[in-house]
This record gives sequence, C-alpha cells and structure tokens, in this order.
Amino acid sequence: MAYCSVMHDSVTVYMAATPEQIWQLVSDVTKIGRYSPETFEAEWLDGATGPAVGARFRGHVKRNGKGPTYWTTCEVVTCEPGVEFAFAVGGADKPLNVWGYKLVPSGDGTDVTESFRLTPNLAMRVYWALLGWARGKTNRNGMRATLERIKTEVESHP
Repeated sequence: MAYCSVMHDSVTVYMAATPEQIWQLVSDVTKIGRYSPETFEAEWLDGATGPAVGARFRGHVKRNGKGPTYWTTCEVVTCEPGVEFAFAVGGADKPLNVWGYKLVPSGDGTDVTESFRLTPNLAMRVYWALLGWARGKTNRNGMRATLERIKTEVESHP
C-alpha cells in the first residue's frame, strides 16, 4: 500500500473494561498527557469544561516526542458517550486532521480504535507524499502507545 495515497490509519486494542469506563479517559482531553507520546497536556478553551460537539481545546505537542514543541487548537466534532469521540485539529470548518476513538463492545470488554484522517487538500497531499512514510509509522506507533497506556490504566482501576 503506498503511503502517499493513504492519508489515514487506525490501531485497535482490546481492553477488559466497559465502553463507558474507557470513554471517561479518551474524552477528557486534560488527561491526554498520561497516554500520548506527543501531546503532553491539553486544556479546554472558551469556558468548556468537558466534551461536547463544538467544544474547543488546545493541546501542547512535542512533535515526534523530540520537537518542535507547539500549541494547537482543536474542536470536538463527534461526541457520543460510550461510543465515539473525535476532534478536528485546526477547527471543524477547515481541519488539517481529524483524530478519533471508537468504542465497540467485544466479549467481556471493548475494542478501542484510535484513528487519524488527514484532510485531502493539496498542501496535505504534498506533505503526505513527501513525509507520509515516516509520519505514518510515527502515528501508528503513537496510537498503539496511547491505547496501551489507556488499557493499563483502565484495567488496573476497574
């Protein structure tokens, strides 16, 4: 599969917890620093105190875990408790990227899928054609690390 044509990916990890337990962790952006290898803190903006469609937050990112370090503004685009949480990087009207979590009951637990999808505009297509091979690997590794850290937390606190 050619990286330049695939501007999205996902990773799924089974967790021995209910969708509602996992939802509490993935939808609280202020906890992201516990899980993400790149985004080490986040805060709600404009008076928002929790997840809701249209709520904005900003994340403090250390790209590739090394730098550069910067703040990025995001907007919640999907907020279905116990089912799905997604946010657009750069705002819902013209996102650069949409990240999300889907929670699907499976046996005695939940399959949790983290995904990203780059907006297929010209700038992002060029970026992905040039750096997609590296960024795709970084994103997959980061999603796996994030989900494994969430799994450890949610399974140790039933």
